[in-house]
Amino acid sequence: MKKHTHFLRQFALFALMGSSGFAAQAADIQGSAQAGQSKVWLCTGCHSIPDYRADYPMVYRVPIIGGQNGAYIVTALTVYKKGERKHPTMRSIASNLSDQDMADIGEYYAAQTASSPINPLK
Repeated sequence: MKKHTHFLRQFALFALMGSSGFAAQAADIQGSAQAGQSKVWLCTGCHSIPDYRADYPMVYRVPIIGGQNGAYIVTALTVYKKGERKHPTMRSIASNLSDQDMADIGEYYAAQTASSPINPLK
């Protein structure tokens, strides 16, 4: 039950952000998949390993994000950066990203499919 409650809270947060002024602000920044390729080196260490599980602060399955919606990735990174989504490692990583970096990373992963190699743009 606790897992479902956490999921519902996260879903509600993303739904609200998508319908707020955040979406308009993010739309002003155009991401580049090519530029994103040089910014995902840290992401690939976890998000490109099939069935990878991390164990800090608790054990959980790390998703493969190739093919994910770019706006979703930008939103997730933004809420990690603001501390509204809790995960110490992701918050640390996101806190060092600019809005342009996030847009580029979102476009990079959106350009892939779940079965794409790590660097499909090379």
